[in-house]
Amino acid sequence: MIGKFITVEGTDGAGKSTQIKLLVEYLQNKGFDVVVTREPGGTSISEKIREIILDVDNSEMSDITEALLYAASRAQHISQKIKPAVAAGKIVICDRFVDSSVAYQGYARGLKMSLIEDVNRYAVDDMTPDVTLFFDIKPEIGIARKKNVQSLDRIEKETLDFHYKVYNGYKELLRKYPQRIKRIDAQKDVEEVHAQVVEVLKQIL
Repeated sequence: MIGKFITVEGTDGAGKSTQIKLLVEYLQNKGFDVVVTREPGGTSISEKIREIILDVDNSEMSDITEALLYAASRAQHISQKIKPAVAAGKIVICDRFVDSSVAYQGYARGLKMSLIEDVNRYAVDDMTPDVTLFFDIKPEIGIARKKNVQSLDRIEKETLDFHYKVYNGYKELLRKYPQRIKRIDAQKDVEEVHAQVVEVLKQIL
């Protein structure tokens, strides 16, 4: 079997974690070998970089440092975990990937898109998702879902204006890559959202 690479994107509080669990269950029941991972993170080295990026004490981190750390985490993740799993015929589901860097560091932070694209071109080593699920939810609704404010990380603590820039960035990516990125209406109930995900997956499996 040829492996597949599925990425899941969206603003904070879009319900990605819940839907990934349901998707894994669905795929495993169909007999697929599934690997679930996340960004930043996914490997021991990448998880250590994640801690640095999201630590609320690192408020002085520059935008370019943030972008390069995401790319460094991604490079390790691709080489050590994602590529080998897909090559072995597994379905890899990754919570966030390059689109997050474009939306957060490009559209929201205002870094040059050419910089984000160039750095990540080296990081991903020609690895492109077979499909990207964009969980579309208004930022204020997603943020309201984050009940325990104390647990918010450095990125989640950003202003609503910042999260709207991220959201609009994702909408722009959706328009730019309609073949790869599929919109999921994340404001519906859990079962309805899962049904949308399944319909998209049927097209690539």
